[in-house]
Amino acid sequence: MIKNPIIVAIIFFLSSLAIQAKRPNILFIFSDDHAESAISAYGSHLAKSAPTPNLDRIANEGAIFYNSFCANSICGPSRASILTGLHSHTNGFLDNNNSRFDGSQTTFPKLIQKVGYQTAIIGKWHLVSNPTGFDYWEILPGQGSYYNPDLIQMNNKRKRYEGYCTDIITDRALEWLKNKRDEEQPFVLMCQHKAPHRNWCPAPRHLNLFDDITMPEPKTLFDKYEGNRSKTLKEHEMGIKDHMFWGWDMKFHGKDSMFPEHFVSGLANREYQRMNDVQKKLWDKAYEPKNQKLITGIQSGEIKGKDITRWKYQRYIKDYLRTIKAVDENVGRLLQYLDDSGLSENTIVIYSSDQGFYLGEHGWYDKRWMFEESLAMPFLIRWPGVVPKGSKSKTLIQNIDYAPTFLELAGAKVPKKMQGKSLLKAFKNPSKAPEGWRESIYYAYYGERTHRVAKHDGVRTEKHKLIHFPNTKEWNLFDLENDPQEMNSIHNKPEYQKVLNSLKEIYSESKRKYAANSATIPAHRMDQEWWRNRHRQKVKLAKEGNYDLLFIGDSITHGWENAGKASFEKFYTDRKTLNIGFSGDRTEHVLWRLLNGELPENVNPKVATIMIGTNNTGHAMQDAEETFLGIKSIVDLLQDRRPNMKILLLGIFPRAANPDHPQRIRNNKINELAKTLANSTSVHYLDISGSFLDENKKLPKSVMPDALHPNSNGYKIWANAMETKLSELGGWNKIN
Repeated sequence: MIKNPIIVAIIFFLSSLAIQAKRPNILFIFSDDHAESAISAYGSHLAKSAPTPNLDRIANEGAIFYNSFCANSICGPSRASILTGLHSHTNGFLDNNNSRFDGSQTTFPKLIQKVGYQTAIIGKWHLVSNPTGFDYWEILPGQGSYYNPDLIQMNNKRKRYEGYCTDIITDRALEWLKNKRDEEQPFVLMCQHKAPHRNWCPAPRHLNLFDDITMPEPKTLFDKYEGNRSKTLKEHEMGIKDHMFWGWDMKFHGKDSMFPEHFVSGLANREYQRMNDVQKKLWDKAYEPKNQKLITGIQSGEIKGKDITRWKYQRYIKDYLRTIKAVDENVGRLLQYLDDSGLSENTIVIYSSDQGFYLGEHGWYDKRWMFEESLAMPFLIRWPGVVPKGSKSKTLIQNIDYAPTFLELAGAKVPKKMQGKSLLKAFKNPSKAPEGWRESIYYAYYGERTHRVAKHDGVRTEKHKLIHFPNTKEWNLFDLENDPQEMNSIHNKPEYQKVLNSLKEIYSESKRKYAANSATIPAHRMDQEWWRNRHRQKVKLAKEGNYDLLFIGDSITHGWENAGKASFEKFYTDRKTLNIGFSGDRTEHVLWRLLNGELPENVNPKVATIMIGTNNTGHAMQDAEETFLGIKSIVDLLQDRRPNMKILLLGIFPRAANPDHPQRIRNNKINELAKTLANSTSVHYLDISGSFLDENKKLPKSVMPDALHPNSNGYKIWANAMETKLSELGGWNKIN
């Protein structure tokens, strides 16, 4: 045994260099809705009752991060942020109800493949579209099932596996590690569990786990949503007391509740319906005696009032922690394989979740709100020889940081457009934040109404949190040191006004930094029938893929199908042109349409023309900077998805008859900014405004009768004015 500390230090240093010289494998284990308080390494009130020894092993042999946060606390959006390194409004996946992940965009798996890594994802995907950038994948459809789950194969066929989902996902991951990977290449394996997502169905071996104990309650179980907090908190539908289903959540048979004042009816336990006879027998043996005891207790009056809520909490928390037990066991199986196969020393193991979860705090289950229990994501990492054992970090990190981190670990170039920052320096010295690191994180929830959680966004620093509720125009400010449960908003207290003003500045700067405004956040108009039908029609035409020229815009572009029809037929029909101009659209609507089918992966136009922004300044009265950022977002999206396509960005056409009209002036300001997007390679800027104006820069009615929309003469002018540049970009013969 070497006892000389200098020699030991030298050996450790040299071994560390050797490990880093060989590119590390990355095993990313990811669960759904796993709250920090359900990992005993975090030391919560549940730690002693429900230990997680295998997860704790990662922390003990590496580092635990205490200030790890998501950017948008919902399953799909969080996963999209992890893949892209971008906030939801930039990657286009804002919520689970109206979003589909655009697999043609840049993701870290695609980039890491290019530097020689094998990539695989097994388990929960939940992004609607199929995975891209993976050499191997096997995914759950949607949320997937706990019992006897189906997994979608790479041939798009489903295969049913008998057993428990957490075990099966680990089985499939081990199968890939043992038999399907190329041992000569480094790998990234994403092993992604359904558990502990609602409705928290335990493995058969854990059905009676914790029966002999009472789980401690959170201090805020009976929160009344007072304390000067937003009135929207009371609108929620995620309360343990009032919103859990008799069958689905509480594990009673049947759809109808015997006690409608306490349990919501109408949703049976579909997991039970998937079970085989043996599984059902074990399930009934575990649950039915406890269920009958509750029914008898309520009928006799022995169990009533808050005691019923407490019973529901115990049922919920025990089922939740039972599913965690299986996750922990299966993490142990993966760690054991790494040990047995000799892969441990050169494999980075990371454990995280898509967001946190309410385990009775504030009386809630679920996530979404920007309170700590939902905002916080567990983050544990083990990297032998690099991450010091037993490290603890309070560095502010976010899930947008994962993609640039994986890329830097692999030696790949990190795209400038990624909004996250690599955590490599934070890994090597977890005890302090890297020099120049962020002092706040930005969060945005876009108002998916599944549980009636209001739209809100905000910023969090080490000590404070500011939340903005735009619908009610409310601000909430929390002192996290003195009020860690966030029970009292101090936004109107005089002694906190300096803090409030400082946080508002940070909030505004964060929105500017990430270009988060009404012009850049994708939005649809599906409530309007004509718009909905036109979108579906254009998606259908786009999927056919028979076009080389794409027109993108609002009513002015839409008008090629009406007043401009003759000119369109002359100039563009033979060039196989698709017009996706929609009357009334703003930049945010164009973004949504491009993300939702109007730019399908199977087509690659030669040229796209863009003329958008008139309605941003007209209908929405957005300022020039906001509108410009909306235009830039469209250009950035097209460049990322179609790097070989040429973009012809047109200046916004003149609006209003006179040159001194405020809207004309505002559009001119936007155009001055927009021309900076030209790069002489893929993006070309052309301002043809002067073609429509007379010698006094007035807009004649003979061109635009309403001082906004061209007539047939106006469309003729438009076509001729951009023909030289357009034909050049598309390689077409010029039309006179």
